[in-house]
Amino acid sequence: MLELYDKIEAATGAISQQWGETPRAGIILGTGLGSLAEQIESPVAIDYEKIPHFPRSTATSHRGRLVCGFLKGLPIVAMEGRFHQYEGYSLQEITLPVRVMKALGAELMIVTQAVGGMNPLYCAGDVMIIDDHINLMGANPLVGINDDRLGVRFPDMCAPYTPQLIDVGLEVARKENFVAHRGVMVAVTGPNLETRAEYRFLRLIGADVVGMSTVPEVIVAVHSGLRVFGISVISDMCLPDALRPANVEEIIAVANSAEPKLRALVLGVLAYEASRC
Repeated sequence: MLELYDKIEAATGAISQQWGETPRAGIILGTGLGSLAEQIESPVAIDYEKIPHFPRSTATSHRGRLVCGFLKGLPIVAMEGRFHQYEGYSLQEITLPVRVMKALGAELMIVTQAVGGMNPLYCAGDVMIIDDHINLMGANPLVGINDDRLGVRFPDMCAPYTPQLIDVGLEVARKENFVAHRGVMVAVTGPNLETRAEYRFLRLIGADVVGMSTVPEVIVAVHSGLRVFGISVISDMCLPDALRPANVEEIIAVANSAEPKLRALVLGVLAYEASRC
């Protein structure tokens, strides 16, 4: 981890040259969810390849740029597309943008993702506010010599997703009259989807949804001292006794259809954040 500090400084410097604001929040937009970036006011878009040490996003529907601007009057930076372990990147590479958000001045990270639903009470197109997670990715972005400038050696994970923000999100859903579950997300490496036996196992250990991202970013956010709000969009149902082959186009379409719910939750949390000023 000792080599990260200089990389963070280089990336932060390149972004600051093009956008001079200090963000209050950083937002990571997952599969099929990039349209929220169109709501950003006074946008300054920076392609990832123009930011030193940023990986390149190769995942389907991930545009691959950082959009800086304003939402609900707050300065924010939003990632249109994230990085995944299955693309061949290390977890330290994947989470570098989180550390850059922190270095730019962010206090809050909002992370979104498309997931498979395993809880039989959920439906495709629902959203789940993440209450907790299980890391089954076989790695951790904090492995290595700790750099105390970036965070403590043993960050506590008793509440990685900020409880007050979970409550805010649930209240937004009630006011907007849509279903928002509260549950546990498990992260796996991918890129293949799970077998029926694996879905049964993941459900048995307490997971409501399964995805291939988010956990590394949240671990690093907690290490960095960021508050976290996480949203999972259930793009397909993964019930082992009624399993059918996945269709990527359908998954992206369902994730896109949930965008109004996602937008309401993100803007609601940002409005709460603005009220704290």
